[in-house]
Amino acid sequence: MAIRSRKNGTVGLCSSSLTLSILDPLDFLALQSIRKTLEDLPGSDFFTSWDFTSDPCGFSGVYCDEDSKKVIALNLGDPRAGAPGLTGRIHPSIGKLSSLAEFSIVPGRIYGVLPPTISKLKNLKFLAVSKNFISGAIPDSISEIPNLRTLDLSYNQLNGSIPGSLGTLPFLSSLILCHNHLTGSVPTFGSQTLTRLDLKHNHLTGLITPSTLPTSLQFLSLSQNNLTGPVDRVLLRLNRLNYLDLSMNRFVGAIPASIFTFPLTNLQLQRNQFTGQIRPLDQVSIPTVDLSHNNFGGQISSMFSSVQNLFLNNNKFIGEVPNVFVDKLMAEGIQILYLQHNFLTRMEIDPTAEIPVSTSLCLQYNCMVPPVQTPCPFNAGTEKARPTTQCMEWRG
Repeated sequence: MAIRSRKNGTVGLCSSSLTLSILDPLDFLALQSIRKTLEDLPGSDFFTSWDFTSDPCGFSGVYCDEDSKKVIALNLGDPRAGAPGLTGRIHPSIGKLSSLAEFSIVPGRIYGVLPPTISKLKNLKFLAVSKNFISGAIPDSISEIPNLRTLDLSYNQLNGSIPGSLGTLPFLSSLILCHNHLTGSVPTFGSQTLTRLDLKHNHLTGLITPSTLPTSLQFLSLSQNNLTGPVDRVLLRLNRLNYLDLSMNRFVGAIPASIFTFPLTNLQLQRNQFTGQIRPLDQVSIPTVDLSHNNFGGQISSMFSSVQNLFLNNNKFIGEVPNVFVDKLMAEGIQILYLQHNFLTRMEIDPTAEIPVSTSLCLQYNCMVPPVQTPCPFNAGTEKARPTTQCMEWRG
């Protein structure tokens, strides 16, 4: 019969009546075992091509090295947006694909634990099994995968602590463990290759120290945990960040003025217990800054007037709003300016002025009657100004 060589695309003749597979026998058996514990969800036909009487290197999601005849990448499930995905468990035989460099499973209903045998994949660089129902602890043995660059186990049901040994992986650049049930503290990451760390929406506790996080970080999200303590000395070292989200924790203390000079596109510090005055060193070029629901005080710096989306509500800011904010609002240079629930005394704006439709301004519940009536978010309440007694007590 005629077969096509994957190496050079030529057609030759074979005297055998059997279809030949170029795949290494151990990898062939491993794929058979993996297939037995996984199924298509209704509406998915991913495994239709997995007919083991043909060459597995032609299966959907299977990629082979033509020289070694080994599986080098396994991407399970239909990657198209909205595809149903797969269900079942990850078979321990995954650890027998010794040349595997990439392993991923699309969102679906994969359950059970992540097999510890995955640590046998010494060539693995990319591991992503997100938006499924993987449970149990993260195997500590993952740290035995020396070349791992990306580990994404987000949106699962993982519990237990983050293995401290993950922080020793020499080439790890992206660690995404958000939206799980992880507990304990954030381990120390010693490698200077880590650029993305996303641990949001877990149950992590404890302090973040200057030695916890590497200076190489460009993306950091620790939002929606129970982390505590000051972070000013931590932030001083992370001047490469372009995204920072520490919101919805219990961090305390001041934040360094230098953070506003970082190459950030988004700064989220809301719903903590930060205190002190905020005095940026120069005009702030960060498009979105959210410092709401803290205990910041003092006057609002005019350096924030260049921010497109500025949330300073629910703090303890006092005094007059700098006139430059009015100019930027009217020129549509500011899209969102939330100043409600502070102790501000004046914003010099013409009561007959028409605020641009593209701009959202809220001034409710300060020590003044808002000079203009503008729609505020529902949670701002209905009271236009603070009681006079509160304002007098604050000034005193």
